[in-house]
Amino acid sequence: MSVSLTKGQSVSLVKGDGGGLTHVRMGLGWDAMKKRGLFGSRSQSIDLDASAVLYDAQGQPVDQVWFRQLNSQDGSVRHSGDNLTGEGEGDDESITVHLDRVPAQVAQIVFLVNSFTGQDFSQIENAFCRLVDETTRTEIARYDLTGSGSHTAQIMAKVARTGGGWSMTAIGQIANGRTFRDLLPAIAQVL
Repeated sequence: MSVSLTKGQSVSLVKGDGGGLTHVRMGLGWDAMKKRGLFGSRSQSIDLDASAVLYDAQGQPVDQVWFRQLNSQDGSVRHSGDNLTGEGEGDDESITVHLDRVPAQVAQIVFLVNSFTGQDFSQIENAFCRLVDETTRTEIARYDLTGSGSHTAQIMAKVARTGGGWSMTAIGQIANGRTFRDLLPAIAQVL
């Protein structure tokens, strides 16, 4: 059963049987709003990018996964590849995490989305991120990226070590930037 998250809400990633999740996927989906013109409406291309930044317990970035680096250095986090338009159904980009293989030095993984081409979120509709248990292909949680506006990025969620397992927190913090590097100061505020 999926949980629809609101900004700031957390969900434990411990399975109902008490075991922890070991293999999850953060999916990102979106559609570009149709532009209206003299001759009807037409599709526009909007290149949203999903990224993940891995942080240590002191809040220092230790690795990242994005369209220019599709795998973390240890291979525990993988990006599906760059979707330049958002066309199609379901997840347009995804980042898969083998939680049981994430190095012990990594305390948090922050997921974000940004408009590489610079269009703001007022031109994007049906945007969401979701967390899926890849072992069972079950959606665990979904966060609708609401609040269209003049921002070009959003810090979506973080997965953090909690005791012997992991939990996910929906963040929903708006920001501006074309890549994860532009967003590092904003991410630091929500760690």
